[in-house]
Amino acid sequence: MIRGLVALVLLVALAACAPSTVDAQRAGSCLPPVPSVVPPAASGPRVPDVTLECFEGGGVVRLTDLHRPAIINLWASWCAPCRSELPAFQAYAARAGDRVTVIGVDTGDTRTAGAALLQDVRVSYPTLVDDQRRLLAAVGRSALPVTLFVDAGGGLRYLYNSTPLDEPAIDRLAQAHLGVAA
Repeated sequence: MIRGLVALVLLVALAACAPSTVDAQRAGSCLPPVPSVVPPAASGPRVPDVTLECFEGGGVVRLTDLHRPAIINLWASWCAPCRSELPAFQAYAARAGDRVTVIGVDTGDTRTAGAALLQDVRVSYPTLVDDQRRLLAAVGRSALPVTLFVDAGGGLRYLYNSTPLDEPAIDRLAQAHLGVAA
């Protein structure tokens, strides 16, 4: 109890000394900057502590360091349901703006095939690479697509692993599990 209180006091003191934004998820990340004040962690399941490379290179992202609501969609170019839902994620990301971060994770795929699909769909939200399927394994799944709804404190609020999502379904799930409307 005392140890937890000391940790909280230290965290508040460090937050007071921090700049107004964290540098784009640490130097070299492909994600936008986040607020320096991080909400408390929710109880329950957590987003896996997995670090993935940005699709276009130049940095890495540790999923436990997002510090804002996020929708993480695991996909692959060879997955027909994944291909059908990518346009819905692109449309949702464009509407959501900075209220929620949409992140794609090209999973178990080649960069060439993934890049071709991203270009065809004109995906503009951040995309990460997981050619070893580490995130898929960490959430206990083997089939794609998988979509994670993660709160700003890193809590894994919902995991969707079923039929392809359309834009209204993404919006409903984000509202229900993250309290975010696009």
